[in-house]
Amino acid sequence: MSTIRDVAKLAGVSVATVSRVINQKGYIGKDTEKKIKACMAKLQYSPSSVARGLAGKKTDTIALLIPDITNPFFPEIARAVEDTASSYGITTLLGNCDENGVKELRYLDILKKRYVDGIIFAEHGLTWNEIHGILGSGMPIVSLDRAALSEEVSSVRVNHYQGAVLAVEHLLSIGCRRIAHISGPNHLITSANRNRGYTDTLRNAGCFDPDLVYEGDFSMECGMRVTEQLLKENEGVDGIFTSNDLMAVGALKTLIRSGVKVPEDVALIGFDGISMTQMVEPEISTIAQPIYEIGKQAVFQLIHQIEDRHELPEMTPRVLETKLIQRATTTRF
Repeated sequence: MSTIRDVAKLAGVSVATVSRVINQKGYIGKDTEKKIKACMAKLQYSPSSVARGLAGKKTDTIALLIPDITNPFFPEIARAVEDTASSYGITTLLGNCDENGVKELRYLDILKKRYVDGIIFAEHGLTWNEIHGILGSGMPIVSLDRAALSEEVSSVRVNHYQGAVLAVEHLLSIGCRRIAHISGPNHLITSANRNRGYTDTLRNAGCFDPDLVYEGDFSMECGMRVTEQLLKENEGVDGIFTSNDLMAVGALKTLIRSGVKVPEDVALIGFDGISMTQMVEPEISTIAQPIYEIGKQAVFQLIHQIEDRHELPEMTPRVLETKLIQRATTTRF
């Protein structure tokens, strides 16, 4: 492979002059620039993005770190991030952390060495001080969904508490009173806020039962397993609110296999708004997040940190709204 030194030698100029042409910095005569570009073409020389980053502190590359690529919510986020970044000439690197802190540390170390321009975190188990220590203070960062860094870090998320209130109020409105909740992991801020919304709404309605709350892990298998357990341990359950849609799909499978009529015997609602909720029968009601908009706004915030781009759209509020999508699992006639 040709190097910048090869180009400089063929053009009869210094390496610094070739570098100025590559990075479009400093004055270069038109004839000299034309000659250097001709030599680059002849040698098929293409400067690497990392090399340009070392020289110009910019690589037109960002990274997206997600906790679980098998959860359909995160590929939908990734699509939005990649689409939006690509429209501005920016490449997206994807890292799947498997909710593993050691793997996340390894990704951060690699990203630091590759000189990416910024990172979008969808979830992490590290503190802001730990991330700051690894990446340094100058790295642009945006957090979204589960990630809770600090007030000084830009973020895009929805009002998880209000979304849970919306879900439970909907179940109450169709006559449910013994409403169970399959939460996400208790250590996640999204799970905690959704659980709090569920609890407060049922307490206000005078029908909260702590025995109807089960901790889950956001997987379909967990939804199946926990639903089987709660049906065995509790009589008269007439509604289930799962903290994400994937667990709702699992819950639906168990309800149908157990001979429970949905929604006549037990109504079911999830959270997220992933497309899978429309692929099952009956279709699952959900509290939908604006998934694509979350990813898009995260990229806008990151680009605003990286450089001053006046052509970007005005920033929308950092806390976006959820909406109820009522489908067959909560439609009682």
